[in-house]
Amino acid sequence: MANNRPITGKYIDKMPDGTIKQLNPFTGTEVWTVPGRGGKPITNEIPKNAKKIERHDPENYCNFCASNYLNTPPEKSRLVKEGDKYKILYNVAAQDLSATIPLLRRIPNLFEIVSYDYWVKNYSFFLPQDLVNWKNNYMSTQAGQDHVFKIIDMKITLLGKDPQKISRETKLDMADAFFGGCHELVVANKHYSDTAEFDSQLCSSGELTPEEHFWYIKFTIEAIKAIHQTNRYVRYISVFQNWLSSAGASFDHLHKQLVAIDEWGTSIEEESELVRGNPNIYNELAANYAGYQNLVFAENDYAVAFADFGHRYPTIAVYSKSPYSNIWELSDEEIKGFSDIVHGCHAAMGSRIPCNEEWYYKPLDADFAMPWHILIKWRVNTPAGFEGGTKIYINTIDPVNLRDKMVPRLFELKNQGKIAKFNIAFECPCLPNSLKYNPAVR
Repeated sequence: MANNRPITGKYIDKMPDGTIKQLNPFTGTEVWTVPGRGGKPITNEIPKNAKKIERHDPENYCNFCASNYLNTPPEKSRLVKEGDKYKILYNVAAQDLSATIPLLRRIPNLFEIVSYDYWVKNYSFFLPQDLVNWKNNYMSTQAGQDHVFKIIDMKITLLGKDPQKISRETKLDMADAFFGGCHELVVANKHYSDTAEFDSQLCSSGELTPEEHFWYIKFTIEAIKAIHQTNRYVRYISVFQNWLSSAGASFDHLHKQLVAIDEWGTSIEEESELVRGNPNIYNELAANYAGYQNLVFAENDYAVAFADFGHRYPTIAVYSKSPYSNIWELSDEEIKGFSDIVHGCHAAMGSRIPCNEEWYYKPLDADFAMPWHILIKWRVNTPAGFEGGTKIYINTIDPVNLRDKMVPRLFELKNQGKIAKFNIAFECPCLPNSLKYNPAVR
């Protein structure tokens, strides 16, 4: 565990001068909020340099927009709405991409973090027969061939090479990554919010309706399942959402990323040791502790949200109360309840705060229980020399201040009917051991 700090003791300590020291019980990260450093306002007002936009239907503002389906690799699935029903369509042909209006699309990442070649060369992975059939079917039409080779040529060019010097056979081999790769994107259909007049009024997670956000979460879980079914060597899938360029987004268009890896990653590895030592740790040192510190600000029967502590950035934590650790085992009701809280947090933040949404859940091959949880980290401060030299991080918004920024806005949105109804602040029951992942406290 980082810093070799103990996981017992005081995690939030207010000093006489007002300095608030925090220690993360799971990572050992030490964080200070220093008086006079937290006065930077968090605003969602339209900036003075915002530009008026000309609305286009369909949208064509970036490669993820509805006019540019052929600027991204072949689509693995899409979510459409037919009347009052939602339906997932798989492997839509190139010539049919404009036949339906997708609410969400699942597409390969053109530049993978963990590449298709990684699995081929390290594990002798090869395309399963159903994906070979999909590739052949997709490229059996002129529209499909044109699409695949267009994207391959685009990738080669962006890599600084001449696509004319690459053979057709090599390009066909490169295309396997589109059909069997394990770095995927879940892309929302809207670029701007419905009422946008300026280029700063993007469609964020909070601009979706509660129902749309539920499907955004559920569709992402379906993608996790599909990746595991495709590649048996995958041990964990990192799921995250970078919102706005200052938080790492390549496009300011709402999307999540899923990156399959052949290990759990350091965070899950370290937490696994803590869970084995104390199976109830997520109750005791997360939800319970947050409740005792009055940091819980949203709760329903399925999830609880609180201002988290011991992070480099102001961080909101949302924990599932489900007894199931495998997120693909959760019922729609459990997913919807969890989604409602996450959506409410994004809506209360607004669309102008750059943030990272990080998913944490039990790996497929893990022998311990842990609750699904999401951390929403506001990228509003920049670590610098002091942090690098001391490993003490300056976080400009302490947990209490973060809670107090969220609560009024949540009540406002709740009264306006823009978010689902759930308990806020003093309405939250904050019962001990509310997370039911641990059989001993159910």
